Amino acid sequence: MTRRNFTRGHAFAAASLIALAATSSAWAADTAAAPTDAAAADQGDTSVSQVVVTAAPYAVSLDSVTSSVNVLTRDKLDLAPPAGLGDVLNGLPGLRSTFYGPGASRPVIRGLAGPRVMVLQNGVGQVDASSLSPDHAVASDPAEASRIEVLRGPSTLAYGGSGIGGVVNMLDERVPSSRAKNGIEGRIAASASSVDDGWGVSGAAKFNAGPLVFAVDADHRQSDDYEVPTAPVSSRLAARDGLTVDPSKTVRNTDVEMDAYGAGVSYVHDTGFFGLSVKRTDTTYGVPYEQILSPIDPDAEGPVSIHLQQTRYDLRGEQELDNPWFEKVRVSIGHADYEHAEVSVEDGEVGTRFLSDGTEGRVELVHREHEGHQGAIGFQALTRTFEAIGDEAFVPSVDIKEYGVFTLQRLDRDTWGVDAGLRFDTRSLETATQKREFDNVSASLGLFYKPAEHQFYALTLSRNGRAPTEFELFADGPHPGTGGYEKGDDSLDSETVTSLEATYRWTGDRLRVEGHLWGAWYDNFIEEAPTGAVEDNLPVFQYYQTGAKFHGAELELGWNAWRSGEQALRLEGVADYVRGETDLGPPARIPPWSVTGRAIWTISRVESELELRHVAEQDRVATYELPTDAYTTVNLKVTVKPFADQPLRWFVEGRNLTDETVREHASFLKDFAPSPGRSIRTGIAWRF
Repeated sequence: MTRRNFTRGHAFAAASLIALAATSSAWAADTAAAPTDAAAADQGDTSVSQVVVTAAPYAVSLDSVTSSVNVLTRDKLDLAPPAGLGDVLNGLPGLRSTFYGPGASRPVIRGLAGPRVMVLQNGVGQVDASSLSPDHAVASDPAEASRIEVLRGPSTLAYGGSGIGGVVNMLDERVPSSRAKNGIEGRIAASASSVDDGWGVSGAAKFNAGPLVFAVDADHRQSDDYEVPTAPVSSRLAARDGLTVDPSKTVRNTDVEMDAYGAGVSYVHDTGFFGLSVKRTDTTYGVPYEQILSPIDPDAEGPVSIHLQQTRYDLRGEQELDNPWFEKVRVSIGHADYEHAEVSVEDGEVGTRFLSDGTEGRVELVHREHEGHQGAIGFQALTRTFEAIGDEAFVPSVDIKEYGVFTLQRLDRDTWGVDAGLRFDTRSLETATQKREFDNVSASLGLFYKPAEHQFYALTLSRNGRAPTEFELFADGPHPGTGGYEKGDDSLDSETVTSLEATYRWTGDRLRVEGHLWGAWYDNFIEEAPTGAVEDNLPVFQYYQTGAKFHGAELELGWNAWRSGEQALRLEGVADYVRGETDLGPPARIPPWSVTGRAIWTISRVESELELRHVAEQDRVATYELPTDAYTTVNLKVTVKPFADQPLRWFVEGRNLTDETVREHASFLKDFAPSPGRSIRTGIAWRF
């Protein structure tokens, strides 16, 4: 495939890539309303007492975790827009999205993305290529999940170096862990949106058959090119590059069609379960391009779509043990066969193909609780083969193996306690001509203090290590996804970070407050920067290592302001801030601060939610990176339960009601693919 459109159309993405490949916005208008758990307390919702599965193999409630965690339950996901993972999570404190059009998005956590944010399915990796480039979609859709947990800060130690920035765990019931109530249970959700003529439907069911429990699920979403309030190409980019902008208010080549379906079976008994599942994902999505009238590059490549396919098999189980030392053993293994092809929209020619085939698994032994002491030991292993095929394949075939052993321990003495963790990882990456091996030791120590029933203080210190990826080590060639000619460095060392985080929570009858202050200091921080050279009509970017430091804060508030019978008013607020610095100045795509306020009015079986979200301008930018204007969006959602005795909900919502131009600074495409404009969405969610 020739580089026609990528040479011109991805020129800004190349400039945006200048200082940091791994920090990668998001469809904020459709997802900023994602509720936080700090704001969910005492609405008939027991979020704060939920057990956080991702934080540790043993039971830790959300209100006593020593670092920052958010949980999206199935009730919230039923009403969320059909979208990629990053877009669904965007708006949670400290989270944004890589937003490479509606088809591809991964979370940006505290300014970090790519290989520093680990996306898991039931505790093990996706075995896809989404962490390697922002135009690669996650191979699992949020609509499949029964629950999504977001973990940031020191508690990510249990999952290895690729979680150095954060961990997102998508939990599902495709392998049933419990029997269906009344013999069968399930869910159906469907919605449609105006801004992109989009619609989506998802459903799942499980049923008992003797000692076996069967589960099935399916998910479909599709949308056309979406509308924006102004011409997609920004005035800043047009002025800088001397462009004549196409005035159309549609971001072209942003259509999406996604299908996912799966089935599983478990043997569920009184002391555990054991089962298998299979899932198929098939997604085709367009890649936005620079919409200009002139100058026209005769060598520019036409629009490109991406076709992603993955077949995944999972084995999961848990068994209680009759042992004085260990309470239970838990196992999770996932195997996936993944393919991602870049296809010319004009002639259907297949260009570069990315293949990933591998297996990842983990085994955890949970200590029996004794006098406030909880603990676990675990082992994790990964084997994966990654291959790029085609004229523009810029990474050699790589065999990757990783092994890790870890322990987490917690002592809770009512008014005070200690959290500690230790992990050792070894990782090898081998091509036909060379092999690199890395050993990393990670450790964390947290102290917490509970002077009163409603108060919680914690201070956590940690050190984590991350081995370089195959792109960072071995890349050598044109990368259309980012519009640059990328060159790795096979002499790179492991990246290490020392982080410190302070946590405060107040959980009262009417008020809940949660705040985090954090800092992270990196050695051998892996960046990507231009060399000034040009190859194949693309600017050359070289991976190298430098020192870096990040710091920030997050705040969540929830207040039950008034209640009388079936009427209630709740006020919520979320704010976040992050700042990064490397030896060469600001990293690229660091999100500006944001603040969100919500008023939730409930009367009988009707709930109305009004949200106001402000995101500041970002003028502290990397070399060649353009500033981004501030924006304020207004969103309104009304949810109705038509029947008092039926779990059926109907909703209608208006997103970005003032039709604000939203350019998220964390996106590679912010200056020629802004987020969608005003949209009306309606749908239903039903449980049975």
